[in-house]
Amino acid sequence: MFPLSDDNPRLHTPYATFTLIALNVLAWALVQGFGDAGALTRSICQYGLVPGDLLGRIPPGTGIELGPGLGCRFDGDGSPFSLVTSMFLHGSWFHIIGNLWFLWVFGDNVEDQLGPVRFFVFYLLCGLAAAGAQIASHPESIVPMVGASGAIGGVMGAYAILYPRARVNLLIFLGFYVTTLAVPAIWMLGYWFLLQIIGGIPALGSGEGGVAFWAHVGGFVAGLLLIMPLRVPRATRRRSGPGGRDAWF
Repeated sequence: MFPLSDDNPRLHTPYATFTLIALNVLAWALVQGFGDAGALTRSICQYGLVPGDLLGRIPPGTGIELGPGLGCRFDGDGSPFSLVTSMFLHGSWFHIIGNLWFLWVFGDNVEDQLGPVRFFVFYLLCGLAAAGAQIASHPESIVPMVGASGAIGGVMGAYAILYPRARVNLLIFLGFYVTTLAVPAIWMLGYWFLLQIIGGIPALGSGEGGVAFWAHVGGFVAGLLLIMPLRVPRATRRRSGPGGRDAWF
């Protein structure tokens, strides 16, 4: 299940969404060398979030292997700046393309409700909440966490509150059969959130790498809680979108 688009027309140019996408792309190009193995490993080791290193719960010299001949060594006094820098790094082409596509589909309409400055702050706050949730799930972990998906999870949580009935056009894979389906946003986002919880339960306290499910959960919940206090005060209106379909904004 992959969101292709939504039927929710934007009201304003999404400057903050464009900026966030650009910052992620620049980090991928200039810091991570477009996924070059050496540059990718160095960036993840230097700027990724490592809970055990950040909290000082691992002995100096603790290491982890990220690939053949590639790995990290930690000294137990990780920088708090990694809470932010990790949001703009990714682990592969698929990782960054998937994350930024989700941001593009859902970010512009949420930015409509917040304005660019508030949206940027909202995004960072959701990313910090996501990092906190992942740290809480395993404080001694030495697995570096990178990716924008926690902050984007917050954007998705906000979208679920603001536009629950807006239609999201999904690409559905059923074995070898591929089709499209339009569903209310609350269905798609609720199903996504449920999958994160189901995936995260076995990962609690696990030292293995993989998907940071609890970061997704933490970001989504932060988005649910923060969107209304930060939203620019104005009534949510309803109008007919393209082709006569309804849009909520």
